[in-house]
Amino acid sequence: MTDTTLDVQAFIDRQPFARFQKTILALCFLIVAIDGFDTASIGFIAPALRAEWHISAAALAPLFGAGLFGLMAGALLLGPLADRIGRKPVLLVSVGFFGLTCLLSAFATDMQSLLVLRFLTGLGLGGAMPSAITLTSEYCPQARRATLVTTMFCGFTIGSAFGGLVAAQMLSTIGWRGVLGIGGALPLLLLPVLMLALPESLRWLVLKGRKPASARRIAARIAPALRDTPALVVSDRKAVGSPVAALFRDGLLGGTLLLWLTFFMSLLIVYLLSSWLPTLLTKAGHGLSQASFISSAMQIGGTVGAIVLGRLMDRFRPHNVLGVAYLAAAGFIVLVAAAASTVALLVVAVFAVGFCVSGSQVGANALAAAFYPTASRATGVSWASAVGRSGSVLGSMVGGLLLSLQLSNETIFYLLAVPSLIAAAAMTAMGVITRARASTAIPHPLTLSESAA
Repeated sequence: MTDTTLDVQAFIDRQPFARFQKTILALCFLIVAIDGFDTASIGFIAPALRAEWHISAAALAPLFGAGLFGLMAGALLLGPLADRIGRKPVLLVSVGFFGLTCLLSAFATDMQSLLVLRFLTGLGLGGAMPSAITLTSEYCPQARRATLVTTMFCGFTIGSAFGGLVAAQMLSTIGWRGVLGIGGALPLLLLPVLMLALPESLRWLVLKGRKPASARRIAARIAPALRDTPALVVSDRKAVGSPVAALFRDGLLGGTLLLWLTFFMSLLIVYLLSSWLPTLLTKAGHGLSQASFISSAMQIGGTVGAIVLGRLMDRFRPHNVLGVAYLAAAGFIVLVAAAASTVALLVVAVFAVGFCVSGSQVGANALAAAFYPTASRATGVSWASAVGRSGSVLGSMVGGLLLSLQLSNETIFYLLAVPSLIAAAAMTAMGVITRARASTAIPHPLTLSESAA
């Protein structure tokens, strides 16, 4: 070792994006993809559940809610734990737990047992995704962080689509129990690979003063060409007290509340449209297959938007990029209402809504990971995710309420543009706050020896 000290992020920024970091990104991609498969699987198997257990569609509503509430609870509980004991152990426990409970769900004998198991599966899923986002972020060079994190997060939509493909092609052969069995087996098979190949966060190790020898080995794998690695430090102030309390201190309060507002509004739109867009389109006179085709454009747009907006966030001020995207989304939502009878224009408008809203939501995850310091990063990402999940629950419910009020499609879409405008304003305001904080920030270097004292 040399006597030179270097901040962990500066050290990562100076090196090529190594195979070691690409492996981390790929493993986190797989975690999020399996997360997407398991989260979406219950929707794909719902018709088979109704047929086997002779239950109404309304009786399935608590089943969807149980998973969402489990996701919220898992994010709230496990995020702070990842800041206390490390990203890797929380990821391993989360993946193992949701794999086991999903596998057990395949043997459920009634709705009550399946409800409990879906809630427990949600707990694990709620802890896995924020930890994967946090770990990926902490190994990315700053200049490419948003692009790499949003690319990793695209695993969720790919996993969801794969779940739909499995259900469509194999449900008649293996049944709903087989689909859940696959969803449980995949994470359990991945778990040994994660145990061997996934490292702890280098930033977290240096901040906490844990395992300095492991930190040096990780640094050597990031920069294998270097003969001597510098003594690494972090510029974050070491946390005092609860990681949750830290979200509201040291100039983070305003940004935290604005992030929460953005997540809430964004996921409200995403889940309302995901749940009710086919119904609204059939109400406008489109056939069911045509409505499904048009609705699928939103998922495709979200995947493309996540990658494109991630690249733009790395090139320009990220808050401005997301603010403009949410503002544009409001216009495209109104266009969906105006283009009700023109299929080609509807497909373009729905694609653009997915691009701007779903893509921005993925970008907001990357933004949250960059906003919080190491000591409270996992908590910040996971709690923002939990608040967003409450928006998803509300979005699913509000769609049904608006339809029950016999409102026209035009009125519903005009109302839906309002949350997008609120998200745009929140991102703009957060950009102002973040720039003000950066102009007054005083770095607090922390070395391995100091953090262990």
